[in-house]
Amino acid sequence: MVNPTATAAATSSGAPAVIAPEGVTTPLTAEDFTRIAGNLAGYPFVKVVLDRDESTLHIIDSTGNPLHVHYIAEHILGTPPERLLRDIDSFNHDVYVRPDRRFYLGLLALHRRRTPGTDGPEQPLLSLETVEADTMDGAMLRSFHQQVRAHVDPALPLYCKPANHHQETSVAAVPAAELPRLLAHELFSQGAYVPLNTGVAYGRLRLFRTEAAYRAALPTLRWHDIVVMPRVPDDIPRISGLVNAEHTTPLSHTNVLATGWGIPNAIQTDILDHLERAGLGGQWVRYEVAAAAGEVRIEEAEQPADLDTGRPWSGDLVVLERPETEAASIVELSRLRRGDHYRYGTKAANIGELFGVLENGSGRWLGFYRVPRPPRADLLDHLAGLLDVHGPADDATLSAAARRLVRKYVQVPRGIALPFSLQRRFLESSPRIQQTIGRLKMVLEVGAGPLDAICAELQHLITTTRLPDDIRARIDEAVVTHLSGVARFVVRSSSNAEDLEGFSAAGVYESVPHARTTDAIADGVREVWASVVSARSVRLRDEAGISLEDSYMGVIVQEEVPVPLGGVLVTCNPLDARDFRNVYANISTGSVADVVDGVAAPIQHLYNTVEGGGRTVSLGSAGTDLDTRTRVALGRLALIGRLLQSHFSPDYLYETPVDVEWALDGELIRLLQIRPYRVRAGG
Repeated sequence: MVNPTATAAATSSGAPAVIAPEGVTTPLTAEDFTRIAGNLAGYPFVKVVLDRDESTLHIIDSTGNPLHVHYIAEHILGTPPERLLRDIDSFNHDVYVRPDRRFYLGLLALHRRRTPGTDGPEQPLLSLETVEADTMDGAMLRSFHQQVRAHVDPALPLYCKPANHHQETSVAAVPAAELPRLLAHELFSQGAYVPLNTGVAYGRLRLFRTEAAYRAALPTLRWHDIVVMPRVPDDIPRISGLVNAEHTTPLSHTNVLATGWGIPNAIQTDILDHLERAGLGGQWVRYEVAAAAGEVRIEEAEQPADLDTGRPWSGDLVVLERPETEAASIVELSRLRRGDHYRYGTKAANIGELFGVLENGSGRWLGFYRVPRPPRADLLDHLAGLLDVHGPADDATLSAAARRLVRKYVQVPRGIALPFSLQRRFLESSPRIQQTIGRLKMVLEVGAGPLDAICAELQHLITTTRLPDDIRARIDEAVVTHLSGVARFVVRSSSNAEDLEGFSAAGVYESVPHARTTDAIADGVREVWASVVSARSVRLRDEAGISLEDSYMGVIVQEEVPVPLGGVLVTCNPLDARDFRNVYANISTGSVADVVDGVAAPIQHLYNTVEGGGRTVSLGSAGTDLDTRTRVALGRLALIGRLLQSHFSPDYLYETPVDVEWALDGELIRLLQIRPYRVRAGG
């Protein structure tokens, strides 16, 4: 309803009139804001529409998360929403792209932030932002901010929060005194709660202030434990829930494992003190992570009496295709395809498939854009825009443009793949290794015994036993034939029990970089083979139903390329499962391994693969963000990742994301490996 008092005051001061929900007066206070707010990623929000033709600001009751288009149709234009939805892309162009648009659409979000450099109490503030696809420039954002500022309680600071890199660049030219602003990464770095994997778990709460305390208690951890500590280490055994009390990246090995296991996982920076004061350490609790909540929920629960009747994931076991271990050749990676995984391992087969896509294109890579996204029939017109295809475009035209894009910008480092048969031949060459494998199988069969000691002994034997001369000669011959001229190599794992939809094994097996000589390559091969019998890998596979005798390790010997910039990209938004537009990139200006292993905090970006553009989520350990040229190249990588998602999809919904390790050198994109990234228990 119209608030006459607010309208009259606004008109007399030259500010726009205001229309607000019944009972809400302006200036808008924090109390009224909370009463009409919805919740998005833990933040209360209220949507607003500025009608520039009528000089009216509409403050919308957002408790039901109404769409802007519905509100404008019903309350401003007086037309059925279905009429606008029938041509939603035209409507979106009018309100997000046209510089002379009638409507400015925005979202006010309520945050609590401590003054930087102080330990004082958190104070409320509001941010004003548009949707990420909005092309408003700095002058438009300044005008929008001023019009909204006139109807917000002066005691509440109001900042512009640029919604994308384009807006950040435009806003930088506007004096901060005219347009106060907060960048997304500034809010993210101080956010107390980040839901990484939603869900509910019941278990025993284990609190650790330090990693040393966690290591000391590691032998006592059980499958039903829920661990809370500053940063959960990558070698965590399979448990029932995780809480990081410090900021981390959604794409760390730990969080990728938690996603695959389907267990609740969150960042909650103020959690340890709270739980200790509540006396919940060591207690049986119910733990919930919800996307719309403002914090994790942990409360005492009744401990079940039947803890030993089986683990909850025992019915969701991984079934491996029978590996082939008969004699096979060492081959170039470029000769492999996905169907070769049973002989060379999943990673090598996927890399080989990448070579095939670069050479031949794909009949599947338009799949994601073919899927209906109501009210749109598909997203092919958006893909045409991203591929710079103008005018009507059929499938053949789009596919040809996609192929040109990939062939122009993408390379895969060359390498060779060692088959499972070489590992089998090596293991069978040593009676001591065979005897120790037999002891390990017995321990696994009875479910008790010195598993850690036997695994350590077996790994030592594998890394110190001499390679048979014929195996060493075959490896050397393959490197000479296919990789002459390469200065440094990386020796990678390629097991049949990794990079699977139900079992990622992220960070479980070894990769050995910087190998230069025949001896170094041989040592790396044995180290990779040994990692398949580490105590951690044996336990994780056993819990997933993968037997030791079915687990084989192929090896990749690959050219090690310089990495001026690198990282990991997943073709989804791990912070919002509903978001089909964005892909998430972890970026390191140094070592990709530092990002993957969690040694350094990466820069984190989101890139929109529908309307285009990107935004910065976190600067991590970096002091500054990336330049515009690099952002454009990463946007290109994001689109290529989405095309590869379609190619590698196991079904015809094309919604299974992929996890891509990449390196960027100027405009050249090097794809180092690719695997499924999926929210699923049992992996």
